[in-house]
This record gives sequence, structure tokens and C-alpha cells, in this order.
Amino acid sequence: MGKTYERIDGRLRTFIEEQPLFFTATAPLSGDGRVNLSPKGLKGSFAVLDELTVAYLDFAGSNAETIAHLRENGRITLMWCAFQGPPNIVRVHGRGEPVFRDDPRFPELLARFPGIDPGPHGLRAVIVVHAELVRDTCGYAVPFMAYEEERDLHERRFAREDDASLNEYFTKKEHIATSMDGLPGLPLPLPPASV
Repeated sequence: MGKTYERIDGRLRTFIEEQPLFFTATAPLSGDGRVNLSPKGLKGSFAVLDELTVAYLDFAGSNAETIAHLRENGRITLMWCAFQGPPNIVRVHGRGEPVFRDDPRFPELLARFPGIDPGPHGLRAVIVVHAELVRDTCGYAVPFMAYEEERDLHERRFAREDDASLNEYFTKKEHIATSMDGLPGLPLPLPPASV
């Protein structure tokens, strides 16, 4: 049923790059902390950097739990499900880090996402994940669902923001600079992009 892979390449890479949706799961070290599970979409915002490294763009939103957990302990799992075609679930268990806009690595990482304009989405960071375990499972119970199109709501909402207004938006949100469990989240004010 399940298989472990040494690297992300071939059929496995093709499968995850073709999925319009994936999920991220993180948790704080504290046993009574909250586990975070987030859906991620927006075509072009995910990239395989090499056989054991993937990355995705972290856009404006109403919390920063993933960033907070990664800053504390780095643990993350990414999951893709086949909603069309043969059944399949792929998980990448690994260590991640948020690369913020003022990090010298940011411009080079951003260049790995040529299929999306991150400007209208309030880009906060690039999340880089180094795979420690890559597995697939059958996915027999995952339903068939049809992908219709991307929603344009996120772009429409954040396209009207600049860095100053994004900072104001983030500052008003309770769980951006600090997670629900009190961990450091997104550093504010939002740093300017490194060039």
C-alpha cells in the first residue's frame, strides 16, 4: 500500500506539481499547544527546489501559525491528495523555515516561482521545507472532486495593499505577530523585500 521514497523526482514530483491544492500541518512543542492545519493553493505558488527540498509562497492572511511553529521547532508535514485520476496521497515530513523578505536568500528563492505574480497577494515569506521522510499511501477513501478554477478573491483583496497598509492590517490581527499559543509569529513591521 504505502511506499517510502528517497527523493522527490519522476512520477512523484509530477504528481505533487500538478495538484492545485496541498495541506500543511505544524504544531508547537508544548503538549497543550494547538496543531495547525492549513490548505494552500494559488497556482504557481509551490515549487520543487531539488530532490529533497520544496518551497511555497506564504501570503497575507489572518494568522501566522505555520510561521510561528516553524520559528520555534521547524517541524512540518505537507500533504497532497489525488481528487482526480488514480487514488494517491503523498506526504513530505520535514523541517521548514520561513525565509522573510529581508533575507539575502529571498530574491533567489522568489525567482523559483515564475508562474505567479506575488505582488497582489501580500507576500510575507517563502517557506522552505527540507524533506526527511517522503511517503505515499493509497488514498482509496479520498473522493473524486473536480477542479474548476482558481478563486480570485485573495488577489482582489490584497492587490490594493502596499507595505504600509499591510503592516497596518497585520498589526490589527490578533495572531499575526504572536501565535494563538503566544509564540513569535511574523516579524513586524513587515521588512522591505531584499533586492
